[in-house]
Amino acid sequence: MEHIPILQMGNFLLVTIQVDMHDRLALTLQDDLTNRISETSAHGVLIDISALEIVDSFIGRVLGNIARMARVLDAETVVVGMQPAVAITLVELGLSLTGIRTALNLEKGMALLRSSLSEPAKPPIVERGRSVHDDGKD
Repeated sequence: MEHIPILQMGNFLLVTIQVDMHDRLALTLQDDLTNRISETSAHGVLIDISALEIVDSFIGRVLGNIARMARVLDAETVVVGMQPAVAITLVELGLSLTGIRTALNLEKGMALLRSSLSEPAKPPIVERGRSVHDDGKD
């Protein structure tokens, strides 16, 4: 059975699709990815589709399902590397990738994930009524 590799990079999972996607492979990726999110407690998923020349309605729906399933498992999904011809085809066909965040390339996708997962600034730690950042000068 054919599988697409899923790499872990800290809190993120990286999927680079380098083969033609067919329906069965897309469903296998969906299952594999949701299992890996659960096993690793990953908070982000990057899916690189730069090698895909065609994203049909089924593949688009599977990508949307992956994003929704990841969200339920507390992970954000960003699809990166969409070729212009793929974007044009999706728009002309009226297919929207609802619930899918996109970025131009892997670097921008990683930045998008990091910014969306950034935690608010932590309050200062207070010891015996003083902030650890307090230098004692008044």
